[in-house]
Amino acid sequence: MSGEHLTIPTAAIGTWAWGDNGEPGYGYFGSGISRAGLEEIADKAHAAGLHLWDTAIVYGMGRAETLLGEVLKRFARSDYQLSTKFTPQAAGTSDHPVADMLEQSLARLGTDYIDMYWIHNPADVARWTPQLIPLLESGKVKHVGVSNHNLREIELANRLLGEAGFRIEAVQNHYSLLHRSSERAGILDYCRSQSIPFFAYMVLEQGALTGKYGPANPMPSDSDRAGTYNALLPQISALTQKLASIGERLGATTPEVSTAWAIAKGATPIIGVTRPNHVDGLVRASQITLTPEDLVELEAVADTVKVSTRGWWEREMVV
Repeated sequence: MSGEHLTIPTAAIGTWAWGDNGEPGYGYFGSGISRAGLEEIADKAHAAGLHLWDTAIVYGMGRAETLLGEVLKRFARSDYQLSTKFTPQAAGTSDHPVADMLEQSLARLGTDYIDMYWIHNPADVARWTPQLIPLLESGKVKHVGVSNHNLREIELANRLLGEAGFRIEAVQNHYSLLHRSSERAGILDYCRSQSIPFFAYMVLEQGALTGKYGPANPMPSDSDRAGTYNALLPQISALTQKLASIGERLGATTPEVSTAWAIAKGATPIIGVTRPNHVDGLVRASQITLTPEDLVELEAVADTVKVSTRGWWEREMVV
């Protein structure tokens, strides 16, 4: 697997929760994670051919990148691909803030190149996008993408890169059964027409679409996600029940069906993995075949669930 060629897997492994401080109940997700557990995750992912790891400097302000770099040292660099991000809101005041943030990521991850480097959000597309060009020319970045950009912003970024002979090579947005604005805004269609891979994050809505949580079993009260989702769990239960019933027919779990839906829609889901068994579920999800009727049924139920799971960092994609 060469860094020059981005190999798009069926699913990617997300490390947002790795940025939590490691204490159960604290941080964004409230997920307790151990170094030994993360190493087991890496071994399982490696054996299963899940080679693309997605992280960002702002996940725990360096904690996730540092942990990921340490865990992946056990493998040859050519055996995995790294995806990390430039976050405009965390930019420094130097003359080259994108290059400077990249250098910080390279140091934490223990590598001299990044396979996929994203602009995390569209704070100023005309300002930040051209700063990717020298990084591509230097070889420190092999491929570039944009995250949380709407269709007009994606097209602008593509045009700016195109002037230097490069292009947007991936788009990464929040996309789930409960949040389909990228689809409704025509972004998935655009990506298909341009042969641009579309990566979907928050496919499981931070656990709300796993069936693990419900009104009687809410998310950890001292985690950030609880503030968003616990009040919504009663409305979401109709959808998790539909996911579970389809799963029963297929011999699959609720999160596996949620993930298989995104794959069936042509997306590459980025699934947050904090336990080794999550890797097993990701492998099974990639092997599930949902029928067109399954997709219609799931989306019909999802459309009756009148909740908004748009993150505070996101703007609405439909403009």
